Amino acid sequence: MADLSGVVADAEIQALSSLGDHLIESIIADEPLEVIKGIIDSDAPVWYQNVAEGMSPLHAAAYMQNAELNTCTMEDGLFTNPIVDNLKNTAGDIALSLNDSETYDIIRNAGIRAELLLSLLSSKASIESSSSLILKETDSSATGSTDAFLSSKLAYSKDSFGQDICLLRVGGEEVGVMMGWEQGIMEDTVQRLCKGHPNAQKLKVLNVGFGLGIIDSLFQSLHVRPTEHVIIEPHPDVLQHMKERGWYEKPGVKILEGKWQDFVASDSVLGVGGFDVIYTDTFSEDYGELQQFFEHLPDLLAGPESRFSFFNGLGATNPLFYDVYTHIAELHLAGVGIDVQWFDIDVTFDMKEGRWGDSRKYFSLPLYRLPIGSMRSMQAGF
Repeated sequence: MADLSGVVADAEIQALSSLGDHLIESIIADEPLEVIKGIIDSDAPVWYQNVAEGMSPLHAAAYMQNAELNTCTMEDGLFTNPIVDNLKNTAGDIALSLNDSETYDIIRNAGIRAELLLSLLSSKASIESSSSLILKETDSSATGSTDAFLSSKLAYSKDSFGQDICLLRVGGEEVGVMMGWEQGIMEDTVQRLCKGHPNAQKLKVLNVGFGLGIIDSLFQSLHVRPTEHVIIEPHPDVLQHMKERGWYEKPGVKILEGKWQDFVASDSVLGVGGFDVIYTDTFSEDYGELQQFFEHLPDLLAGPESRFSFFNGLGATNPLFYDVYTHIAELHLAGVGIDVQWFDIDVTFDMKEGRWGDSRKYFSLPLYRLPIGSMRSMQAGF
């Protein structure tokens, strides 16, 4: 007897495709909600995307600016992967472009719930899996794997526009580890972390990830330099760069060669008696690892007057992803007793020609959302 399994599979795929197209067409035709629900109940795949435009039922619902319809297409836990169409837009991007805040909030909040649920479900295994499942593909290259990054070669130079850059090469593509355009963000960060600090005359500072040294140089340029300035950095090329520029000889500076996970619970970090200011900006680590760092903050911060920030760049090539990560970070920080104030920094002036050179863009949004965290008991205004 002939094997008909392939024929049956093709027929099933064709049937699902037809149902998916019918669902999208019915949404665009503004059919009544009950009709749409009936099509979904008949097993039309809400995860389907057509070939011509990459449109899904959720994209179609966003175009129709119908909040109830968007909720319907995301029921039963179906919002587990915010897919993009052929123009690289999520349904949230479409709602945002149409100034449909109600629909956008529904989509954004669904993403937050899905991320939190998967984080909870994965807590007994690996916390990294939730963020990888939702907002990015698994990446074992130097951009998405700490071990691969640490074995990669980095190059420090100036580009043709005179911008300081630190680059690595991945599969023939140049990737910016850190670039000089971040200077403005770092200046604002240091000001909000340090200005008016009760311990400004004797700050203890911890920074995780040196990069180009922009934020560490700004800490060292304060009117009163930190009495203790601890820098954790694992990459051998960065450490060599720091040696060549005299960072190992700077008074009050202590450089710990390794990953933050190697030191965070050791006397070499906690032994300084708690930090007044903490900043972290690590390359190749995902949100799961950042969340793990959050959980150490109550032990690392000196007290309610201490302040914390991090480079808020996860998902920063897509407005929806960036918004989801920002809200998730706020929730997780609140869970360890850290309240966050957000300050919007306009970075459109940095979108000039030559900003990226030949490097892959890692931040393409007009606003950078700067987080400043403090222990919950602090009554603060920065």
